[in-house]
Amino acid sequence: MDGAQERSAREERTGSTALRTAQVHCLDDDPVMELAQALGDAPLALVCLFASPDADFAALTRDAADAFGGADVLACTTAGELGSAGYEDGQIVAIGFPKSHFEVITCAVETLDRFDEQGLIDRLISDRLELTRRAPEMGSEFAFTLVDGLSLREEQLTAVLATGLGPVPLFGGSSGDGTNFAATFLSRNGMVLQNAALVAMVRTRCPIKVFSLDHLIPTGVRMVVTSATPEARVVHEINAEPAAQEYARLLGKDPNQLGPFTFAAHPVVVRLGDSHHVRAIQRVSDNGDLVFFSAINEGMVLTLASDQDIAKHLEAGLEAMAEDGAPDHILGFDCLLRRIAAGEVQKTREISSLLRQHRVVGFSTYGEQIGGLHVNQTLTGVAIYPPDDAPA
Repeated sequence: MDGAQERSAREERTGSTALRTAQVHCLDDDPVMELAQALGDAPLALVCLFASPDADFAALTRDAADAFGGADVLACTTAGELGSAGYEDGQIVAIGFPKSHFEVITCAVETLDRFDEQGLIDRLISDRLELTRRAPEMGSEFAFTLVDGLSLREEQLTAVLATGLGPVPLFGGSSGDGTNFAATFLSRNGMVLQNAALVAMVRTRCPIKVFSLDHLIPTGVRMVVTSATPEARVVHEINAEPAAQEYARLLGKDPNQLGPFTFAAHPVVVRLGDSHHVRAIQRVSDNGDLVFFSAINEGMVLTLASDQDIAKHLEAGLEAMAEDGAPDHILGFDCLLRRIAAGEVQKTREISSLLRQHRVVGFSTYGEQIGGLHVNQTLTGVAIYPPDDAPA
């Protein structure tokens, strides 16, 4: 029996899954009512809403604040959704965490450019102790964050969160605005926020596995950032030459032809310890600078990366997570550039099929967080397995 058959048989026996999921089109007349009906009557500890930027975000989150029986409601705008058909657009995807399987504490971190770092660390330590007190019988724990994808503050935030969370596995995603890069939004219990982050600390009776997948391999082509404005994630010069011009030269391309497809297909990576992490390029500015999705500094050595088959790599990664039994669901935060790269090599349908088969739900991001790092061009998230006491 393969993973999908095993999961289907288990659901027939138990009549439920660990997570509840639902989705509606973002222009539906009453999306909250439809989502609430689809998620069912079981008490929920947390509801996450991942909404297309075409949705009326303020109305959606206002209506959702009181629609789920007192559950905390976290929401963000997306650069695309991961739903029942895999890669999707124009949707609102809802994920419910039932109280029978989860205990959750959430908080908002406002004004990311000047938040109280020690105060947040102290709060996280306190909340973790409180979660343990509330649910000592739940043996697994993890935390995730939703961050304003245009805040430019993910690196600072994740470093602070990792300190406060200690051994608790952490992952996250940066909210999106399609491919507009104009404004992204977050909401906690109806309060709409920008320049902010949301944090959820979770205990569960379900086994879990926090993960991060990328399909990129460093090449031997290196370059040095010789002029940059780090606080804006802007590179002015590479190898003492105008940044876009030099990047294009190393690729053998015309600088005037650089765009999202090129950046997705030819990313650069930086070595951190024993591993490499993508520093994804967002766009070329009018003056030829390169604007990045993540931290960049003068003197940083960047390496061009080549890609493996993105669909085969994803399939291998998802199947590895199902070796000892299929996850109930996978909550996934998938970089927008992966979606763009998949389209460029005509793998969108294949990847959507894999995401659907393995029950990956979530959204496309402007960046991902894993542990204390902010990264790009990954699929990052948590695999949530059936609870240990589920009927065999």
